[in-house]
Amino acid sequence: MFSGFMVNAWIVGTLVALAGGAVGFFIVMRGSAFVAHAIPNGSFAGAAGASLIGVSTLLGLGVFSIAGALGIGLLTRRGRHDVATALSLVFMLGLGALFLSFSVEYEPAVFSLLFGEVLGVSNTELLPTIVLTIVCLLLLLILWRPLLLDSVLPESAEGINPLIIELAFLGLVALATTMTVPVVGTTLIFTLMIGPPAAARAFTTRPGLALALSMALAVAISWAAIALSYETYWPIGFYVGACSACVYALSRFWGALPRLRHGSMPPAQSFAQKV
Repeated sequence: MFSGFMVNAWIVGTLVALAGGAVGFFIVMRGSAFVAHAIPNGSFAGAAGASLIGVSTLLGLGVFSIAGALGIGLLTRRGRHDVATALSLVFMLGLGALFLSFSVEYEPAVFSLLFGEVLGVSNTELLPTIVLTIVCLLLLLILWRPLLLDSVLPESAEGINPLIIELAFLGLVALATTMTVPVVGTTLIFTLMIGPPAAARAFTTRPGLALALSMALAVAISWAAIALSYETYWPIGFYVGACSACVYALSRFWGALPRLRHGSMPPAQSFAQKV
């Protein structure tokens, strides 16, 4: 389990979970789960197009992730957030279908882009993943305070341009997507960006601790899924989804006990007071 090709799987699984749990914390805080679904799923069109013309899949993912993020951010200025997101997603999915229709490797390409190949990560994919993880976490550290204020108390975020913060947030989602889709696919990264952060919010009302807990839960889920998939030969995506659902269900059970815990406030109010 810890030798040969599995070493890269453990390393990449950890890196992907760290980035997904960190960025996902703000996705949940801002109520942007649809965005977290749209950008990774839409970016597969970039990977399909890059594969078709023979250039780096990572480059195609990056271009389409950023383009999708910018499209959602700019279109939202004059319209509803969900409408802009849906239109961007449909457009990119349509392009992806077109690109894949020109490919002779239709079925393998679709499977790899949607579900990833975390148990078959090559050495050439390892270094870019490490670099992009570091960049993603550093940017998140730099943007921590303004992004947190804009997410929890937007009316009190004086001197902060909401559009700039929204574009910076969407850029982080695009960066995490670029890094993770080639190795875990669009399905798994969406799960890691939503399940652990949502559970973390129910377990603690302190933003910093919730972020750390989100990353820790994402790593634990990733490790459990890799180990169970290796032992049972079942798809890793099933275990990631099942473990995330169980952790979230446990957090909801915990959150349903506030009256038994001295009538604590709802998480949203407590988060606002901690900022």
